[in-house]
Amino acid sequence: MNFKLKAVLGAAAVVLGSQAMAQVTFYEHDGYRGRSFTTDQPVRNMSRAGFGDMASSVVVQRGRWEVCDQPRFEGNCMVLRRGSYASLRDMGMNDRVFSVRKVDDRRVYRNEAPEPVAVIPAPAPEFRRRPQERLFEAPISSVHAIVGPPNQRCWVERQAVTQGNQPNVGGAIVGGLLGGIIGHQIGGGSGRDAATGVGAVAGAAIGANTGGGSTVQGYNDVRRCENVASTTPAYYDVAYVFRGVEHHVQMTEAPSRQTVMVNDRGEPRQ
Repeated sequence: MNFKLKAVLGAAAVVLGSQAMAQVTFYEHDGYRGRSFTTDQPVRNMSRAGFGDMASSVVVQRGRWEVCDQPRFEGNCMVLRRGSYASLRDMGMNDRVFSVRKVDDRRVYRNEAPEPVAVIPAPAPEFRRRPQERLFEAPISSVHAIVGPPNQRCWVERQAVTQGNQPNVGGAIVGGLLGGIIGHQIGGGSGRDAATGVGAVAGAAIGANTGGGSTVQGYNDVRRCENVASTTPAYYDVAYVFRGVEHHVQMTEAPSRQTVMVNDRGEPRQ
């Protein structure tokens, strides 16, 4: 079989039961390949368990687990949530997990790893071909690409800092003069003087509010983010039929063949 399995649905009950009991499983290579080590207890030194400086991918079945690059939970540590981590390289933890322990699910940790792409289990060693095991070809009936969660896109915008509603002094002076002239032309005698005063006050008020407004005081960098729908499949859900029963398997890549290799119980085999 020229593709990598990520999980198998519809397998035998005994296999599913054994996976449900697991808490965290480490794999020797990226993509859940190679030797594996499973634990549901704290491990102060992975080297004593024969798995020191070996873990390259991990699956957290239940809870949250802290992994550290030194024994006794020291050094650089990171908290992993439930889900599948196909590679520890981007976290800087590839071949560097030396101790692991379960942490409180209810707390928020600053050193939490990025959210995994898909919350699904990885294949267990039970799905590798056994010696002398007879294999069959089961036809694929459907393939569905399952897209991962939205990605967050962020950028920085430069935003002006302003101080608003500053009076236009020049406009107030010009407006006052024009208002006084217009008012002086209205009425006669003492009424003309009153009209001149009122016109000057009104013109000054109008001029002060003309051409004024906000004044730029400086600039701040503002970080903005938006969620962008993912277009990259997290995995492929493949359905196949064996002896009249439909089974499902999740693959990291779209199958290149029209069949899946299975054993006499319909379980996929690599």
